[in-house]
Amino acid sequence: MSLTPMTPGPLNAITDVAGITVGCAEAADRPTGTTIVMAPHPVTAAAAVTGGAPGTRGVTILQDGSIETGVDAVILSGGSAYGLDAVGGAMDVLRRAGRGYAMGSARVPIIPGAIIFDLLTGSSAAAPTGWEDPPWFALGRQAAEEALAGNRTLPLGNAGAGLGARAGGVKGGQGTASLTWKAGGRTVTTAAVAVANPIGRVLIPGSRAFWAAPFERDGEFGGVPMPPGPLPATALDFPFESFSTGTATTLSVVATTLDLTRGQCARVARMAHDGFARAIRPVHTPLDGDSIFVLATGETPVTDPVADTARAGMMAADCVARAVARGVHAAAAIPGMPAWRDLDDTGTPRDI
Repeated sequence: MSLTPMTPGPLNAITDVAGITVGCAEAADRPTGTTIVMAPHPVTAAAAVTGGAPGTRGVTILQDGSIETGVDAVILSGGSAYGLDAVGGAMDVLRRAGRGYAMGSARVPIIPGAIIFDLLTGSSAAAPTGWEDPPWFALGRQAAEEALAGNRTLPLGNAGAGLGARAGGVKGGQGTASLTWKAGGRTVTTAAVAVANPIGRVLIPGSRAFWAAPFERDGEFGGVPMPPGPLPATALDFPFESFSTGTATTLSVVATTLDLTRGQCARVARMAHDGFARAIRPVHTPLDGDSIFVLATGETPVTDPVADTARAGMMAADCVARAVARGVHAAAAIPGMPAWRDLDDTGTPRDI
């Protein structure tokens, strides 16, 4: 049986899923920001949290046994636990726009969210007293207003929640990727946005190559091939003892056009975590808060519940891996943290 190829969408972004809009906001005085992925209407959603140090809000309502209200948007934010305030700012914007779960005369927008730790990134490490006036509620409002206006452009690298991200010794960042599959008169699009801030490495030690290199499309993150031959054992070890618990996390939002149930979205979310494993080593550690959300817009009917769920999960994992690498590839250096673009062929920072 011949297989129909999957190809990146025209934007190679999560906004290739029809109706999905995005917004990003960054603080003016510190390296932190917020990203929102907004659905066109309340959609079926689920989440999977596999890291050992997560910071989330509204995840329990996405679990089996909870009321199925439909999700309006998902927030990814910097700021550690402080950054969860961005959800409140986004809720305020959507409520004023008439979005949200109706409870009598009240409306409550359903916006789950998750955060990365960036409190010690860049200038914040030298001036940690600058946190008395948390910016994240305002950042959530700003990002939501941009998404509500119909924005479909997602900046890569040092943008939104990726502004203060670090990734295994190089500057982390925000990335996105998509895949579209056409067969039997149907078009299925699945895409992801990721904020890469892991303890683990996204690059193969001793090189500029990404662990996600086998999944790259059209040179989207540099086209650097993997090193030939087996890797030395030293490249596969990792200095866990030098890191503090709760200072890292990689986050992603996946969107698909398929009309999936919550249970099917949950399966896709679990499969999508394989994308983290393809792009980061080590991953899902007690030091990370790795979390993935899945939104199903319902545009494409499901004809085979098992095969369609499996394909969506496969596409999601590929997109997540590529989004992680694209975010790091596009990032720019900050004080004390070189970027991918600053490395030589051995992975050593050049003079910058």
